[in-house]
Amino acid sequence: MSEHLLEVRHLKKYFRLGKHKVLKAVDDVSFYLNEGETLGIVGESGCGKTTCGKTCIGMLDKTEGSVCYRGKEIHEMNKKEFFGFTGQVQMIFQDPYSSLDPHMRVYDIIAEGLRIHHLTTTKEQEKEQVYKLLKNVGMNIEYANRYVHEFSGGQRQRIGIARALALNPKVIFCDEPVSALDVSVQAQIINLLEKLKKERNLALLFVAHDLAVVQHISDRIGVMYLGTMVELGTTEQIMEKAVHPYTKALLSAIPIADPKEEKERQQILLKGDIPSSTEEIQGCRFAGRCPNAKECCMKKAPKIQEIEPGHFVACHLYTGGMENE
Repeated sequence: MSEHLLEVRHLKKYFRLGKHKVLKAVDDVSFYLNEGETLGIVGESGCGKTTCGKTCIGMLDKTEGSVCYRGKEIHEMNKKEFFGFTGQVQMIFQDPYSSLDPHMRVYDIIAEGLRIHHLTTTKEQEKEQVYKLLKNVGMNIEYANRYVHEFSGGQRQRIGIARALALNPKVIFCDEPVSALDVSVQAQIINLLEKLKKERNLALLFVAHDLAVVQHISDRIGVMYLGTMVELGTTEQIMEKAVHPYTKALLSAIPIADPKEEKERQQILLKGDIPSSTEEIQGCRFAGRCPNAKECCMKKAPKIQEIEPGHFVACHLYTGGMENE
């Protein structure tokens, strides 16, 4: 039995594009998630973070590796086991409009999971539960009979959160849940998720491209680049002691509130083009854009290694790969 709630080991998810091309969306990624913990996964669009999350909750089949929930490989579960797993792991989608059925009332959107998993026995119980969930996400129970188009983006996302909470899950995969919202509304949704996490002891797998957003909600942060995990550590380790050149570049792009500090600090501008995930890259995938790249970086891909307790990095500069240079 695994000590972790969710454990991902050497996960790979490839997509075949025609006869000779393979898109390596997720390529040898490992991490774990504990009860009541938030792991933020950050990276540029197209780095594979959403595909990784969807594979971890069984929405996509894996190519290689393992995803274990409470010690059980989810991709090897039988139909009954997987049905039970879907009740334990839910998802909040990026677009709060297209992920909600415009032809259904809010009441039915939230109640659908309760009905499928037979969590209530009477109509009165169902109504009580739906109203309770609406209140939990800060919405008036009168909204239950309205349709999605009648709400703002932030309100729609609250409905999506209520739907995810309906089955009382242990893990929620949040796929860029605030990227489509105004900045002021983003803070409200982040605060709501933090509150619900504490109240329900939820584990969140929080995916975003904005490191500033991820910083506020995460206990640990993983940084992905072109399908691989390049750095992983506690939020403090990543924000204060980042070592990978890509992580440092992301950190330098976060705006600083103090105008004087903002003017004085130096942003790291990455040069070169992002290689395609269909290319066969022999060395480090970041080498073509890295200011510290050496000859060995072009020849050999670095393996992710622990450089201090809980802090992992995939970079020859910090894992001994340059010793023979």
